Amino acid sequence: MAAMEDPRKSVNGLPPPISTVSSPLCLPVGSNPTGAMLSGDIKNGAGKKAPGLVPRWVMPDAQDTIQPLKPVVKDYAWGIRGPDSRVARFALESGSISEIDPSAPYAELWLGTHPAGPTMLEDGRTLEEAVGEPLPFLFKVLSAGKALSIQAHPDKLMAQKLHQDNPEKYKDATHKPELAIALTPFEAMCGFRRIEEISVFLRKHPEFAACVSPDAKLQVFMAQDEETERFALRELFSSFMHCDPAISTEQLSIMLDRLRQEATAAYRHPHDEPPWERKAARAILRLAQQFPGDPGAMAPLFLNYLLIAPGESFFMAANEPHAYVAGEIIECMAQSDNVVRAGLTGKFKDVDNLVNMLSYTMGGPYIDAGAPSPTEAILRYTPPVPEFEVMIITVQPGERLTLPDLEVPAIFTTIEGAGFATTSNQEQSSNGEDTSQYSKLNQGRSFYLPPSAPPLRLMVGLSQRGPMKIALAHKNLHLDKPTSPLSGMHHESEVMSQSPYNISTRSPTHSGDEYINTVVRISLHLTTSQKCMRKMHARATVTTPICGHTRRRTCTLPHSTTRHRTLRTSLSFISVSAHRVRVNAPRSTRALALALSFVFARTYRSSGGTHAHTTSTKPAAPTPFALDRSR
Repeated sequence: MAAMEDPRKSVNGLPPPISTVSSPLCLPVGSNPTGAMLSGDIKNGAGKKAPGLVPRWVMPDAQDTIQPLKPVVKDYAWGIRGPDSRVARFALESGSISEIDPSAPYAELWLGTHPAGPTMLEDGRTLEEAVGEPLPFLFKVLSAGKALSIQAHPDKLMAQKLHQDNPEKYKDATHKPELAIALTPFEAMCGFRRIEEISVFLRKHPEFAACVSPDAKLQVFMAQDEETERFALRELFSSFMHCDPAISTEQLSIMLDRLRQEATAAYRHPHDEPPWERKAARAILRLAQQFPGDPGAMAPLFLNYLLIAPGESFFMAANEPHAYVAGEIIECMAQSDNVVRAGLTGKFKDVDNLVNMLSYTMGGPYIDAGAPSPTEAILRYTPPVPEFEVMIITVQPGERLTLPDLEVPAIFTTIEGAGFATTSNQEQSSNGEDTSQYSKLNQGRSFYLPPSAPPLRLMVGLSQRGPMKIALAHKNLHLDKPTSPLSGMHHESEVMSQSPYNISTRSPTHSGDEYINTVVRISLHLTTSQKCMRKMHARATVTTPICGHTRRRTCTLPHSTTRHRTLRTSLSFISVSAHRVRVNAPRSTRALALALSFVFARTYRSSGGTHAHTTSTKPAAPTPFALDRSR
């Protein structure tokens, strides 16, 4: 029999290094049809039977213990195929499928009470029957092998109208705000680009300009304030989406030929073309290969193209355009499946409704790395909507963790590692051993946590090679403390000066911690004090205390043909032991707005060795910055 850990025995208050289960009653994970937890003959590390433990079945009380779930698998064509898909592996572990088909796409794993994919308990009941009412949210694991459609989700009023007018395509009258948390590096197109960036692309790509009407292009070039920019953006998007398919398809073919020639041309210096322009060109080639002949492949020219790291998240409010491109995420949303599509899909396209419903705000979404709640082992991702929030809980080997009492229905799934969980109050035998009944948490297993259950207790054995991570979703209990702003835009802190050359700030310091990694994201706004007929460059520099090591990133600002135009850009980078962050602005600017967020990897040393634990810190209020006029 394979070795596994017995969570009930303890050594210095922690699980033993290793225990052996030899009971003939033990069954493989997922083979217990009743949903009961099994307790067998437990042997300790010396091979002797642990006292006070006898073979028995323990039937849990459905009202106060976690209950295994069987999620629903969706095999959309864009899913990752075969065992490479996290959705496929999770579905196999949870018993939703009996085997993985190497040729089949596994796109989404649904956990919730939505009628299109109701989750089942192992005793045959639906999750809605166990809860007593529909859950206000839908929890998903998503594995994207290629791009999803260009889409947006309606607000409540628009959802009701769509459901009333076309109930066959829009099956419910609920809005669908959603939160995405990356499990792997994840690519997505989210929100409209700044009007200055779009104007650059209209000049650089004549094929894109040929798909837009002259009036719409004129509005883009003449926009001067927020109102005219939104109007210009609406006119441009509407003109592009309503372009004659014959024209847009022909222009896309011409653009692809040109981009392929440029990609295979002689070496070009990186400064000849800004990184965001190169990324857009590569994205167009990639999307055109996945969707031949679809003009939606030009979407990177007017939508922000993002790459977020594991553990980072973004919130998409209603009426915001987006298209996930590749990677795996956890997704939580209001209980709805309303999607208004317009491109990169063979499904029903509703261009008119999409054009009319969008908010036409500009700029990418706010990237959230989670807020400690209450400790750094529990990261809280709270959107500004009441239906849901998500917690990512990390338990290191040899640790125990008790979650706060939620008092609302919750769903959780193990996304990494393995461990044990229980909701029973800690019971001890006469010799001080923990005799509580634990459920084994393997990667991919999902559970329902009833609202009347005691606080969930998690633990990982000392012999585990890595931490266990679970993702837990429930109704939003911190609506007054969102970690993502409603608008999805970066918070900014203005620093005014007549002629600023750079702004600098030091990383927050914590006594006793050693920082070995820092992720810095900078949102930079500049106001020109003169006409800028050429491109300007803004450089961010991170200096470190180790051998004076320096990392730099340079971003290019678009042209400005008038004075007092606001130019916006953003950049991010990773630096070893970041000690000081400095942003150099061009001489022709007179105002800066800057937002910084830090993600630290901390190193802890103990007698058992050294291990790293990644946490995030994000100031509750905008960080104050000091002007540094040195060059």
